[in-house]
Amino acid sequence: MHSSHGDTIVALATAQGIGALAVIRLSGSQSFSIVNSVFKGKDLEAQPTHTIHFGNIADGDRTIDEVLVSIFRAPRSFTKEDSIELSCHGSPVIVKEIIKLLLAKGARLATPGEFTKRAFLNGRFDLAQAEAVADLIQAETDNGRQAALNQMRGGFSKEIKILREELIHFASMIELELDFGEEDVEFAKRDDLKTLINNLLSLLDNLIRSFDQGNVIKNGVPIVIAGKPNAGKSTLLNTLLNEEKAIVSEIPGTTRDFIEDEVEWEGVSYRFIDTAGLRETKDVIESMGVQRTREQMQKAALILYLFDVRSTTAEELAQEELTLKEMSIPYFLVANKTDDVGADQLKMFGNSILPISALKKTNIDGLREKITLRFGMKDVKQGDVLVTNLRHYQNLVQTRAALLRVIGGIEGGITGDFLAMDIRQSLHYLGEITGEITSDDLLANIFGKFCIGK
Repeated sequence: MHSSHGDTIVALATAQGIGALAVIRLSGSQSFSIVNSVFKGKDLEAQPTHTIHFGNIADGDRTIDEVLVSIFRAPRSFTKEDSIELSCHGSPVIVKEIIKLLLAKGARLATPGEFTKRAFLNGRFDLAQAEAVADLIQAETDNGRQAALNQMRGGFSKEIKILREELIHFASMIELELDFGEEDVEFAKRDDLKTLINNLLSLLDNLIRSFDQGNVIKNGVPIVIAGKPNAGKSTLLNTLLNEEKAIVSEIPGTTRDFIEDEVEWEGVSYRFIDTAGLRETKDVIESMGVQRTREQMQKAALILYLFDVRSTTAEELAQEELTLKEMSIPYFLVANKTDDVGADQLKMFGNSILPISALKKTNIDGLREKITLRFGMKDVKQGDVLVTNLRHYQNLVQTRAALLRVIGGIEGGITGDFLAMDIRQSLHYLGEITGEITSDDLLANIFGKFCIGK
């Protein structure tokens, strides 16, 4: 499937702002002629692919900048179209002038993700691999980088291709049976089909289970630090981040909104969120902060419920824990300011608490270890297949449901036409992952989230 776009697109591929260098990309059939018309140097249209040429970009007699021009002839380019990359000095003024000149010569500004979209439409890779390009750009940890790289290189797509090919074979056999319905023939043996479906379900289950790990690698772990005013939440945030991120005060209600920042531990990004103290208050602004605290708690992967061990009774903590349990969000009960109390006072709270001193950094390593034990994971290695994309996960779950209906149909003795419907449904969901089955709305949603130059 080849792109129907006849125009040539242009965009800045490097980050906005001042830098030593900037790279401007073009893709389309007129890339060489457009750049050649403003390039003072060799005739680019006569040069071989994958070569770099020095010269000037000029608007008539006015030189804009010295540049290096890298040329990539179709189909040996990222988009499989004629493409050019201009490396110029990183002044925003220079970049603007060059792009404005290229637009005047016939190019148009690329839309978000249009280079990668063209690569997908021209068969450079499938949709799952295209989405991995964005994940690779946005990766914030080494595990995230490796997971995205594995997907971009086709590891996940290979698993999906195996599933589809097996299903397509049996779907075609069942469809053939329907053509000979009056002769009561069975081209697709039901026992063989049932064995195949069970094997495919096993593969699907492994992929679906991998989403828990893949989602953590890609998106990190949001952890809310909650508790009553003056429990030491802001001090704990500063201690965990090892910087003075939040204002610490003895005045109750100092934190009116949530404050957050990220830290990486063992290849996983943890986003700690310091929140307003939980209490009833008539202060309108503080009340809004408390409401936002509860909203953040509902979104968290883990709640660190911090309490001042000196001023909290076991009965009060038990009541707070009932509220936490009703939220169905994992939580740790963290007893703060324990450096001022004895062991007997700590025993009143039972064995489920984790004692620390945020101010004196006592047992912070123990808290960190408890967190990483819950969310930590082995490093992602080359070849590991993990589902990191929510869209893929949802399609896999729907595929599994369709295949379970096939199993139920075989055991119930339903006719081949109904079996074929469920198999076609599973093929549809798998095809949506890799792009064999897609829509303009889906593509617009996926590529609209990319940066302009990618």
